[in-house]
Amino acid sequence: MKYQNEIQRRRTFAIISHPDAGKTTLTEKFLLFGGAIQVAGAVKSNKIKKHATSDFMEIERQRGISVATSVMSFEYESSLINLLDTPGHKDFAEDTYRTLTAVDSVILVVDSVNGVEEQTRRLMQVCRMRKTPVIVFINKMDRDGKNRFDLLEEIEKELSISLHPMTWPINSGKDFKGVYDLHNKGLRLFTPNTKATDEDTISVSDLSAGILDEKLGQKDADILREDVELVEGVYGSLEKEMYLSGEVAPVFFGSAINNFGVKEMLDTFIRIAPTPRSRETSTRFLNVHEDKFSGFIFKIHANLDPKHRDRIAFLRVCSGKFERNKYFHHVRLDKDVRFSNPYSFLAREKSVVEDAYPGDVVGLFDTGNFKIGDTLTEGEDFFFTGIPSFSPEIFKEVVNKDPMKTKQLEKGLLQLTDEGVAQLFTQFGGNKKIIGCVGELQFEVIQYRLLHEYGASVQFNTLPFYKACWLTSEDSKKMEDFARFKQANIAEDKDGHMVYLAQSEWFLNTERNNNPDITFHFTSEIHK
Repeated sequence: MKYQNEIQRRRTFAIISHPDAGKTTLTEKFLLFGGAIQVAGAVKSNKIKKHATSDFMEIERQRGISVATSVMSFEYESSLINLLDTPGHKDFAEDTYRTLTAVDSVILVVDSVNGVEEQTRRLMQVCRMRKTPVIVFINKMDRDGKNRFDLLEEIEKELSISLHPMTWPINSGKDFKGVYDLHNKGLRLFTPNTKATDEDTISVSDLSAGILDEKLGQKDADILREDVELVEGVYGSLEKEMYLSGEVAPVFFGSAINNFGVKEMLDTFIRIAPTPRSRETSTRFLNVHEDKFSGFIFKIHANLDPKHRDRIAFLRVCSGKFERNKYFHHVRLDKDVRFSNPYSFLAREKSVVEDAYPGDVVGLFDTGNFKIGDTLTEGEDFFFTGIPSFSPEIFKEVVNKDPMKTKQLEKGLLQLTDEGVAQLFTQFGGNKKIIGCVGELQFEVIQYRLLHEYGASVQFNTLPFYKACWLTSEDSKKMEDFARFKQANIAEDKDGHMVYLAQSEWFLNTERNNNPDITFHFTSEIHK
């Protein structure tokens, strides 16, 4: 319990959304409130004027989308906030799923114009599975969008979660006048294209007061009175325990680009969001207050600085105290390692840290020792469970266009697939390299990065596979026979584990029925 104070002041969360819902903009507003940055970058129509602080890689700056999770830490109101900005694009969902294993809560951004979109549904499934507490921010209220009641109903129905409004909007689109804070009984007025200031906030404890008519006009004041009466009658007051167990999501309305409605949410977040939580491991339940250090790698980023071929592994601290230059036990490799330059991050700026506590994310320079899911401890052997690696859905053969750069290509493929955005399979004694991804955009990113970071030029040829399955069996003879008969469909993953590449669901079901002694797995977690 000796790190109790440090644990209590930390909040570690991710912002998730469908692409273009305003996630990166909201991230920047948080950083502005924390004093971490002085100027917001604008991401508009995929042409970036001042590039968004949280968008790391060159291709992200060109396309105006986030494709890698970035980590930012800042202080706000005596709390230390660790914010993980996740890729919104569906092709990078796997990176986002893994990031959700490293956070204690989530802020979900919903676009008031488009409502609930496909990627939002998938991300919320993961949150529900893990019982992650969620706060919802309904963005772009200054645009003509859906009716506020309809929007709440849609979110509840589509995402199977109960909502609890904390602020309430007055109109939307060009008639948007602001929000009423149901918790603090205050009215915050909105003026287009200006920053919200404290002068725009009026305390209104009695909704029948005349100041409401004066500020909003009688018609809008009357509508607000009716809405608030209805909302308070239906929802009552927020039960914090229901939020912490992932059953109820507090809701805020605003406009991130105008920095409107963001502060109310941030203040509530500091008040109710969970502190770092205890976790399940392969051998026992690990209490966050234990004195001994433990943590796991949830992300690896190659070539953070193209001038120096560095790889950084992102470590989430789960218990105890991480210390610079201290030896820790690498469970999978069964060896002791130490780190002379561990980093904390503010987007692309990184600074050396001396120590870190549960909830913190530390960047460790990596020469190839780490894989996603690796655990560091002070000697105990266990690993943290539930860090997924999914079966890819699209498979392409890598064709080297410049045989003189074969070495660079091999290195690039290994390093980029270590990041976990794609999986590398080899066939026929290592001659044929196959990359498996969840989405098309990942191939574009890999091709771009191979060329610009490693000087290797490749093309991808699509292969007719539908799924990769990891194989295990008690009977090694059966495995050998299967591999021999199905040679065209057998590959090895990077760790030498046998994988069956199925052409279709029908083929997969046939092989499973014909080979009852072999188990077909859809994630690689079995080999941990």
